[in-house]
Amino acid sequence: MTGGLAVLLLYSAGLIGLGVWVGRRVRGSGGFFVADRRLGPGLLFATVLAANIGAGSTVGAAGLGYRDGLSAWWWVGSAGVGTLLLAFWVGPRIWRVASERGLLTVGDYLEDRYGPSARAVIAVLLWLGTLAILAGQLIAMAEILEAVAGAPRWAGALLGGLVMTVYFTAGGLVASAWVNLVQLVVLLVGFAVAVPWALATAGGWDAVVAGAATAGPDYLAFFQGGGSGWSYLALLVPAFIVSPGLLQKVYGASGERAVRIGLAAAGVALLLFAFGPVLLGMIARAHDPGLAHRELALPYVLTTGLPAAIGLLGLAAVLSAEISSADAILFMLSTSLSRDLYQRFLRPEADDRTVLRVARGAALAGGTLGVGLAILIPSVIGALTIFYSLLSVTLFVPIVAGLHARRVGTPEALAAIGAGVTGLIVARALVPAGAPRLLDPTLLALVASAVGLGIAAWVRSARETPPV
Repeated sequence: MTGGLAVLLLYSAGLIGLGVWVGRRVRGSGGFFVADRRLGPGLLFATVLAANIGAGSTVGAAGLGYRDGLSAWWWVGSAGVGTLLLAFWVGPRIWRVASERGLLTVGDYLEDRYGPSARAVIAVLLWLGTLAILAGQLIAMAEILEAVAGAPRWAGALLGGLVMTVYFTAGGLVASAWVNLVQLVVLLVGFAVAVPWALATAGGWDAVVAGAATAGPDYLAFFQGGGSGWSYLALLVPAFIVSPGLLQKVYGASGERAVRIGLAAAGVALLLFAFGPVLLGMIARAHDPGLAHRELALPYVLTTGLPAAIGLLGLAAVLSAEISSADAILFMLSTSLSRDLYQRFLRPEADDRTVLRVARGAALAGGTLGVGLAILIPSVIGALTIFYSLLSVTLFVPIVAGLHARRVGTPEALAAIGAGVTGLIVARALVPAGAPRLLDPTLLALVASAVGLGIAAWVRSARETPPV
């Protein structure tokens, strides 16, 4: 065992210990699901930012930076834009509804607003899509451990799955929030040290510009370059507004002020952080423009372009990012299955203790399935794109319409979900690679979802209007 691997294993064990210790105080589903609505601005900021900086924001974004250059900023930058919109638009509204009506999950909100059918459809769809993003986080962890110690992919995925499953299962949201705080400190310090050090080691910005000569002419363009650019807004902004994992963290806030301050700070931090992984990817290209796989860019620069101690700090930062995002995904899986499916449809008479037990069992099952998918899916970005697309086209239109239009009901919500999913499948099948940005499949599916809702509303209005 290498010294670097030993340190990462000790760090992982410490995270498990902290989560289990905090989790001792969790006795009911209210603590597990929404931390008894006691998260202040600081803890909400930490748990949301830690959840949003994961595999895609580190390993994936660095890989895009390696391939496409500065325009890869939009991958994480779009998440920052979405988080700011959540802070000042959807977040305070949905917290108020959840607090007044005792809602614990996004499924609770969907049933409260649209009825049980919408809740069931979304719960099933999210289980399918959420497993893909969980696999993406575990893929990134596996790549980190492979870079450090040459561990096989299955071993890295298994270790990452074990860490986040144990501490989340112990304490749910309240344990995650405190563990995320530690992870966030390591994450931000690690990148704050690694980026300037790696840039200096590579020979400064001039060396990065020289490395850009091996790429396309738009490698240093900000708004669009290669396969990256502003078009990520359509894929990611809606997902980061309506993600159940994030909305249920919002439910745990102590008040609307905590929602605005905590989420706004997280959004600004994401806008700034977005430059870090991209620069590290570009630095990796300056070192070696011929990497076999672009998602090796971040592990490569941290293990070969930095002193051992600094590289290890950077690796611990990346590991923190993957684990913190993975526990947010388990949060979605366990709460959705235990409350939205089990308690609502299978055993409505289940007591609080039983629901908590099922939530913990669902977390164990989700972690196990995520490890299996991580071994099969080839890339981080590929896994995340599946999830973000499905999340956006199923939830964005129904949630936003539900908060702003009182006459929107169950038929309209189901029509929006069906049209969005159908539009996504058709667009992915028919839109060719390299098509104009406005033909992005997720954007087209969002338009289809809105049109579906509009048509259903028009049909219902026509039926309800008495003949003259």
